[in-house]
Amino acid sequence: MNYQEARDTVLQELNTVFEAVDPNQVDQMAEMIINAEKVFVCGVGRVLLMMQAFEKRLNHLGIDACYVGEINEPAITDKDVLIVASGSGESVVPVAIVKKAKTFNPKVIHIGSNPDSSMTPYEDLFVRIPCRTKLDLPGEISSEQIMSSLFEQSILLLADMTALLIADKKQIIDLHALWRKHANIE
Repeated sequence: MNYQEARDTVLQELNTVFEAVDPNQVDQMAEMIINAEKVFVCGVGRVLLMMQAFEKRLNHLGIDACYVGEINEPAITDKDVLIVASGSGESVVPVAIVKKAKTFNPKVIHIGSNPDSSMTPYEDLFVRIPCRTKLDLPGEISSEQIMSSLFEQSILLLADMTALLIADKKQIIDLHALWRKHANIE
């Protein structure tokens, strides 16, 4: 495989995934984020890295966001939203966090592939990215990429698409002005 073949594979797979994402679910997620007092994000491994990138972008948009486990994590309340990314919806840590968080009644958004996971009873919204997971379930979009790369890429791009929706809904016209919220002593 050469670079062009790898590029075409990745881009074609991403296009297939985003053609299958329900735009109403994404719009609903954007609204829930805007209406939350605070937003918490959660994931493990590379998925967590994608969610941390989303957290940072939400803060740029003026939304109070953090990731579960960070040193300055505040208490979650019923005014907040927890966004958990897990393709299978079966990873032990995210499932445990969702169960614990739900005792404080936040809204829970699950971004994943498996619509019938252990998280389903705790979700207020499921945003389906129908990529192949470790469970290899029917209806998942197969990938030639390494392990769950397609899902992880999809999370990051979905987050950026959602950020654009949020900026539009919040009527943030001057996107360049957001640089004022960017780190400036790096």
